[in-house]
Amino acid sequence: MTDQCRACAAGLEHCHGALIHHAYRRDECTEDGCFTPPAAHDMHLDCSAVGCVCDEVGAVSAHRVG
Repeated sequence: MTDQCRACAAGLEHCHGALIHHAYRRDECTEDGCFTPPAAHDMHLDCSAVGCVCDEVGAVSAHRVG
């Protein structure tokens, strides 16, 4: 038995962090310095799952007129 994950053992590009999808900002990874593409993440989360409020209805839009 090995301590490596399958993707590590196979030499595949991947990330062990979770990708957090924001409504009005760029996606962010929980791993510092992650530059892997979104498809290389196994775990995807809505930002509201981690306490972010950027997708709430009352959020201010940069495109709001008036």
